[in-house]
Amino acid sequence: MIFRWSAAADAFGRLPPWLRLSAMIVAPFVVAWIVARLAAPLSRRVVRLAGWARRAPGRPARRATIEGLVRDLIRVTAFIAAAMVALAQSELVDARTLVWGIGLLSAGIGLGARPVISDYFIGLTFIFGDRFTVGEKVSLLGAAPGEVEGIVERVNLSTLHLRAPSGELLVVPNGEVRVVRNFSRGLFSSASVRIRVRAADLGRTLEALEAMQGEAQAALPELIEPWQVISEDGLIGHETQLLVVAKARFGAAAGVRPRLLALLHERLADADVTLAD
Repeated sequence: MIFRWSAAADAFGRLPPWLRLSAMIVAPFVVAWIVARLAAPLSRRVVRLAGWARRAPGRPARRATIEGLVRDLIRVTAFIAAAMVALAQSELVDARTLVWGIGLLSAGIGLGARPVISDYFIGLTFIFGDRFTVGEKVSLLGAAPGEVEGIVERVNLSTLHLRAPSGELLVVPNGEVRVVRNFSRGLFSSASVRIRVRAADLGRTLEALEAMQGEAQAALPELIEPWQVISEDGLIGHETQLLVVAKARFGAAAGVRPRLLALLHERLADADVTLAD
C-alpha cells in the first residue's frame, strides 16, 4: 500500500505544473460535490443521532425543516472548505493573506448584512427552540405593523410564512418577531360567560350557580374544573354583571359555551332569577 501511494505521488510529481495546479484546485471541489450529494442521508443521520427527531414526535414538518437546515449547512460548509483548501494548495495566495482576507470579508459581510444575519440566528432559535411548527395557529406580537395572526405554513432561516384568516400569505422576517402567542398549545380554552342580574336577585343567583356546579360537570364533561363567579367591575347599583369563569378542554370552548348558556338560563329561571336587559 505504501509502495502504491509512493508510486502515485511520483507520477503526480512528474505531471506538468499547470496540470498539477489544476488537479489541486479541482480535487477539493470534487470532494465537496460528493459530500453535497451525500448531504441528504447525512442530515437524516445527524438529526436522528442528535435526538431532534425524538423531541418532535408526530411532527414530520418540523423534522423535515431541521433536516433541510442541516443538509444546507453541510453543503455550504463543504464548498467553503473546498474553496479555502484550493486557495491554500494552489500557492496563488499566501496563507497569511488568505486568513486576513477571510477576516476582512467576514467583517464586511457582518456589517453590511447585519439584519439578514440577525434573521438567520433568530430562525435557528425558532427551528431548534420548537416555539411553533407548521400547521399551528400563532399570533406574532411585535411584528411591524402591530399584531400578525395566521397558520404557520413554512419556517426557514430568514422568514416565517403565515396564512392569514382572510386567505393571504404573510411573509414575516424572523428579526421582526418578538413575542409568539401559540393558540395550538394551550392547556385550556376559556368558555366564560357574562350574566347581568338585578341587585335584588344577586343572592339567589350566587346560590343557584353554586348549587348547579355538580350538574354542570356531569352535563358538560368538557369542563376541566369547577367554575368561579366574579364581578369584574365591582360596582354596586340596580344591576350587577357577573362573570362565570369556566375552563374547557383545549379547543372545546366553542361547543361548550352555548350549552353552558342554555343550562344557566334554565336553572336561573327555576330559581326565579330575572336576568337584566
